Amino acid sequence: MAMARSTVLIIFALFCCYASTTASSQASSSDDGFLKCLSASIPSQLVFTRSSPSFTPLLKSSIRNPKFFTPATVRPLYIVTPTNASHVQAAVACGRRSGVRIRVRSGGHDYEGLSYRAVRNETFAVLDLSSLRAVRVDARASTAWVDSGATLGELYYAVGKASGLLGFPAGLCPTVGVGGHFSGGGFGMLLRKYGMAIDNVIDAVLVDARGRLLSKNTMGSDVFWAIRGGGGESFGVVLSWQVRLVPVPPTVTVFNVPLTASQGAVDVVTRWQQVAPALPDDLMIRVVVQQQTANFQSLFLGTCDALLPVMSSRFPELRFNRSYCREMTWIQSVPYIYLGSGSTVEDLLNRTTSASVFASGYKATSDYVRRAIPRDAWATIFAKLSQPNAGLMILDPYGAAIGAVPESATPYPHRAGVLYNIQYMNFWSMAAGDGAVQTKWIRDFYAFMAPYVSSSPREAYFNYRDLDLGENVIVGNVSSYQAGMVWGQKYFKDNYKRLAMAKGEIDPEDYFRNEQSIPPLAKNK
Repeated sequence: MAMARSTVLIIFALFCCYASTTASSQASSSDDGFLKCLSASIPSQLVFTRSSPSFTPLLKSSIRNPKFFTPATVRPLYIVTPTNASHVQAAVACGRRSGVRIRVRSGGHDYEGLSYRAVRNETFAVLDLSSLRAVRVDARASTAWVDSGATLGELYYAVGKASGLLGFPAGLCPTVGVGGHFSGGGFGMLLRKYGMAIDNVIDAVLVDARGRLLSKNTMGSDVFWAIRGGGGESFGVVLSWQVRLVPVPPTVTVFNVPLTASQGAVDVVTRWQQVAPALPDDLMIRVVVQQQTANFQSLFLGTCDALLPVMSSRFPELRFNRSYCREMTWIQSVPYIYLGSGSTVEDLLNRTTSASVFASGYKATSDYVRRAIPRDAWATIFAKLSQPNAGLMILDPYGAAIGAVPESATPYPHRAGVLYNIQYMNFWSMAAGDGAVQTKWIRDFYAFMAPYVSSSPREAYFNYRDLDLGENVIVGNVSSYQAGMVWGQKYFKDNYKRLAMAKGEIDPEDYFRNEQSIPPLAKNK
């Protein structure tokens, strides 16, 4: 990439889901009842109160956005670290009995930190699934069961160890938790060949608000539909997922081609908008635009010899040549794309966040583009990205497999007609301030982009969660369906209503909720 490797690590370490924490209300007698209830079913060493020396280190352990780890953050009263399904069932049952809500954290990448913090004062516990992280691969059947507390890196590693000819289409960042990633959709470098992660989920195990342990067949078709892209935390605790693994060739090719504005980056990005979504589905070319540089990053499911004629005939503007090719196995490409040269497959097992990432707060949001943005607008975009305290854009092309799935097949509706997704991000040093300038830049840039992106609704990606799009309003102790439409239709379009009805079926009292959880709606409404 054109940018420094440390910057790349920050970008992709935060390309995914989210997390955070802070002080809330004092423990009450009902909270004490929660602990007493838990003690009958969960070993005491798996439950942490604020007075425990391990509470803060555990809470901090998978916070990916340190702007939420401040004295002002509303933190949980308890952290529960289950090691089996019965512990999860007990935590839910005790929480309901004692009036303590549950928030579920798998990897901690939630961009708004809603898996471990609250915006308003609330009595809640965090169910940290990091000990539920088994991956069981059946290479002969081309399937795997993966627990929600596993990371994408751990899933990829297990698949790569089981077979050199199988892969899985999910995100780039290996420290993202499977639970949150799958719950919102999940896409990465295989999206044009095999679609979203959720398009390849074939079963799941869910603990609902009544503490029942349910599978695909017993949770009901609407709920199984809903958890695959509609935000799993709205419907219960998804413990594990069965996924369909996909074939990959023995050799793949990756490349990075950086172009500056002086080298014609504005023209090439303008052209990329129409080329990238129409390329063969074996070829994915995404772009990271920062300051005056556009970095074209690719995965091709084949050899360099096979890639060269495709690039010369379909995208000559990039001036691609053999020197850019890096051939390797698919599993080797995963850390290479994220961490760069010198990384190893074993690096996928590292669940920790580097100190440089933890030192940087960030703000992010998203858009979908259905009509190519004119060149003149791109020239202005490049100028805005060169401003002091400016952020960056990540452009992921669609088309092929992801566009072939009907909008209603899963809650994730951004399918046919989408040219590409945009992620906007901006970073700041926590030592230097609160990020107000960088956050304002993101909001101003988002407003500037309005004429060039989707509208009615202006679409957004749930896994790039942004509370600027709206928050739930509680009416009669449940989240308001009408108020939720403000943000819900941006993420889910017409699927929002079906999601709300699935919520009404499985959790009508809205026990599992946060600031952007699906509100319940009765089916007769």
